[in-house]
Amino acid sequence: MLENQEQEELTTVRVQDPRLQNEGSWNSYVDYKIFLHTNSKAFTAKTSCVRRRYREFVWLRKQLQKNAGLVPVPELPGKSTFFAGSTDEFIEKRRQGLQQFLEKVVQNVVLLSDSQLHLFLQSQLSVPEIEACMQGQSPLTVTDAILRYAMSNCGWVQEEDTRPALGARAELHGSCAGLGSPPVQSCLKPPSCWSDFGLEDNHSDSLDSPTMQPETE
Repeated sequence: MLENQEQEELTTVRVQDPRLQNEGSWNSYVDYKIFLHTNSKAFTAKTSCVRRRYREFVWLRKQLQKNAGLVPVPELPGKSTFFAGSTDEFIEKRRQGLQQFLEKVVQNVVLLSDSQLHLFLQSQLSVPEIEACMQGQSPLTVTDAILRYAMSNCGWVQEEDTRPALGARAELHGSCAGLGSPPVQSCLKPPSCWSDFGLEDNHSDSLDSPTMQPETE
């Protein structure tokens, strides 16, 4: 009995620490820390921490559905047009939805076999870089990309609970801040223009008009 318990594979995935990137600019957006810890043989690295934005989650779900055939893929939160609440409330609701999405995905054997999911969760490759890797147009294999990131300083960051009110300023240490981008602010105050609030699938980082309200259905 004890031996069976020791061999049980467990995967913990957490979506935490929403942060505003490029604050004050036209292409500002919110990204989220994804912390993963596992003893599953399906994963190359047993602990990883990356930051992803909502638009990348949309891309991931489309790719998973394309490759999964008839296997249903969990839904993402927030196809929305307007949100009758505060920005912080919306971001927290979205964070919870993204975590539920990933929790369901990593428990599905078919979806877990998709290498794009592993690159999304365990490397900081951009979407075009993931696609290039999958098409053999990158010098790195999937395993190489994950191991290279895992051996970097930000790849082995420890988990922290960063889910208090979004109004609180988040510390950069131990929260995937060092991912090759400048230090960023927590969501202390909403910018003049938010992107990634709706489920639009275009390559623009800004809303159509600076006077528009965030699309939050």
